[in-house]
Amino acid sequence: MKRTYQPNNRRKAKKQGFFARMKSGIITRRRKKGRKALIH
Repeated sequence: MKRTYQPNNRRKAKKQGFFARMKSGIITRRRKKGRKALIH
């Protein structure tokens, strides 16, 4: 029987990687706020 979670790095990166964040505007907001590390 297969387990539920079959990780796929490519898909994960597309959903929650750096560029996905760039697109959603999270990073620009944080940059405006002036924070040192944009991504934990």
